[in-house]
Amino acid sequence: MGKGRILFVNQEIMPFVPESESSYIGRYLPSYVQEKGREIRVFMPRFSNVNERKNQLHEVIRLSGMNLIVNNADHQLIIKVGSIPTARMQVYFIDNEEYFTRHKGFFDDKGVFCTDNDERILFFGRGTLEAVRKLAWQPHLIHFTGWFSCMIPFYLRRINKENAFFSGTKTVFSLTDDAFEGSFGPDMERKLKADGATAKDLRLFENLDYMTLTKAAITYAHGIVIASPKANAELVAFARENKKHVVEYNPDRAVFYDQINKLYDTIIGSNINN
Repeated sequence: MGKGRILFVNQEIMPFVPESESSYIGRYLPSYVQEKGREIRVFMPRFSNVNERKNQLHEVIRLSGMNLIVNNADHQLIIKVGSIPTARMQVYFIDNEEYFTRHKGFFDDKGVFCTDNDERILFFGRGTLEAVRKLAWQPHLIHFTGWFSCMIPFYLRRINKENAFFSGTKTVFSLTDDAFEGSFGPDMERKLKADGATAKDLRLFENLDYMTLTKAAITYAHGIVIASPKANAELVAFARENKKHVVEYNPDRAVFYDQINKLYDTIIGSNINN
């Protein structure tokens, strides 16, 4: 079985946030893959409900400091890191005072879908890839989970037009039960254009809501993991119709994680050892 470098990008990971289907797989799948001999890096957003003191997060100065332009404004990219000692695993956090410190997650204190979620997912996707470049760590495959990570493949394509760092990097997307009501603002097309979106990209992101966003991620991805028995049936069918490599959900986690690990070999090849 091949080894290779796998980058995991999750919208939530326990124990930094409460347990859920998404945060559980975010915690245990990377550990399983690491135990199988693969090299991993793990990223998630640093929402305000991630307690810095309790989790002993600290800023990674050599990775922080750059500004990312989102909606024609500079936003500082801050990278923090915390550890899960029982897993021998570090987790990198994408942080920014405006986009992440003010809100606990995807909704404001009144339970309303945050009006700046469009800019937040742009910042998170681009910020993650910029941080990985600064690490000088080239992943063979990126496994991203949750709608908040869905801009990863878009930026992967756009960045590669200018910089070949991620050349050859493949992607796998996990479908979970994380649908939200509502849609992103009408300015999303303009913001995507500013980040290099082509006409083909913009067609994928028209009338952007949960279904549109997730279908775009599936379209870009090389493989799909059905990570929840409650994953949207239309999206599962869409993945199959687009002839993606699909790993079906399995409640036996040991079997499920082994199937995912084999999917990596199918997509990136089984003879990668560097």
